[in-house]
Amino acid sequence: MLHILNLFGRSPFAPLQGHMEKVADCVHQIEPLFVAIKEKQHENVDKLAAAISELEHGADLMKSDIRNHLPSSLFLSIDRSTFLEMLSLQDSIADKIEDIAVLLTITPLQLLPSIEKPFSNFLAKNIQCFEEARRIIQELHELLESSFGGIEAEKVKSMCDEVAFLEHEADVIQRELLKALFRAEKELTYATFGLWQKIFEAIGAISNYSEKLANCVRMTLDVK
Repeated sequence: MLHILNLFGRSPFAPLQGHMEKVADCVHQIEPLFVAIKEKQHENVDKLAAAISELEHGADLMKSDIRNHLPSSLFLSIDRSTFLEMLSLQDSIADKIEDIAVLLTITPLQLLPSIEKPFSNFLAKNIQCFEEARRIIQELHELLESSFGGIEAEKVKSMCDEVAFLEHEADVIQRELLKALFRAEKELTYATFGLWQKIFEAIGAISNYSEKLANCVRMTLDVK
């Protein structure tokens, strides 16, 4: 509790930013996880999935701690409910990373050569979208210093627009990836075909939640 209260003392957004870094720790395990899938290192997949579960649990504990000790009269520049929505969206990204890890441990999976390139592009685009949303959260203290206006606000609005564009690009790649998966349907069992669909959906949620997070910040700027 003391740690969280100390963060609030530094900046009203410091706890949110601290939580986002724990979420980022989860996201950064995704690429090694799929490298292990590609190289058929199934034991390493299990180890990485276990590590992701621990990281997600840490993010979840911090989320609960922030909620439990959120001062009722702290925020003058942002609505309390908006702050809590941002926190929830960040935590949803960590949840999705854990979902992906769990899906990859259900049965040994093989990344087919025919879908490898679009899949790589899809994963990279979702991570890029998340990283841009993360940069927005890192800018919140500067926004506060500028009273959510001026050059800093215009900068963050541009970053929010970039997140929306990256999310759109991720959607376009996902459609192409699904087409490639259906073309390779005969190379997969019914169970693994469905499993890959669920994995793609969970990965796509990374950019979806990232866009929603950016929209929360953008709406706050628009009402200032």
